[in-house]
Amino acid sequence: MRARDLAELVRLPAVLTAPGDSLVGAAAAGWPHGKRSWAMPVTSCCFYLAGMALNDYADRELDARERPERPIPSGRVRPRTALALATGLTAAGLGIAGAAGGRTALRAAVPVAAAAWAYDLAAKQTHAGPVVMALARGFDVLLGSGGHRRAALPACAVAAHTLGVTWLSRGEVHGGSPRAGWAALATTSAAAASAALLPGSSGRANAAGIACAAGYAVTVGGAQARAARHPDADTVRAATGVGVRGVIGLQAALVAGTGALGVAGALLSAGPLARLASKVVSPT
Repeated sequence: MRARDLAELVRLPAVLTAPGDSLVGAAAAGWPHGKRSWAMPVTSCCFYLAGMALNDYADRELDARERPERPIPSGRVRPRTALALATGLTAAGLGIAGAAGGRTALRAAVPVAAAAWAYDLAAKQTHAGPVVMALARGFDVLLGSGGHRRAALPACAVAAHTLGVTWLSRGEVHGGSPRAGWAALATTSAAAASAALLPGSSGRANAAGIACAAGYAVTVGGAQARAARHPDADTVRAATGVGVRGVIGLQAALVAGTGALGVAGALLSAGPLARLASKVVSPT
């Protein structure tokens, strides 16, 4: 087993979409963890990587038929290794949150981990799957905020985007449906609007937030509209890949709207990190 096989198992480039969740929550709540705010994005990354490993463990029989090139069905990674990695990363995330933020952070971290495990092991193939995944990302925003109410709108925006992309990604292999494409577009529009309307502490931050949200809506929304008109597997796969990039753009817009990272957010949404993340198509 090679390191690159494990990197493929956990969709390593896509982990770039995870830190923004807790950064958005922290910015919205006024950075409640102070100098230890760095720990919450690290926790988010641990949970994300754990969820990817657990996803392939849970789907190993399905992947043997539909995606035999993936690490587990191809024999490059053993199922028990994937499960152990998921367990270890989850424990690491909880430990980091508890050490850095105490009981408050740990109470916020547990729902994120629970939602991720529930999605992979029980909910993914059901109608509740997209909702559970959306909850996981919404809870991840609240993780950075320490549960503060001021992060409620950003949490709902990230959750709405995740709901649409997850629903759309179900057609990645066999094609989707127009309803899934239009539903994804609706959630994208709502998320972008909320990002653009967030109050900021300066005109520059607000401008950066609106610019990021507009770019997010155009790129992701356009891809989702194409998937609604032509719901074949290739189009759905492309739209879902843009959706991964769109998570970064949306997070940047939300953080910029709080006035905390306006310029950095604008650069992040259009920079090489976004292009790298877009290479990973789907969490499913």
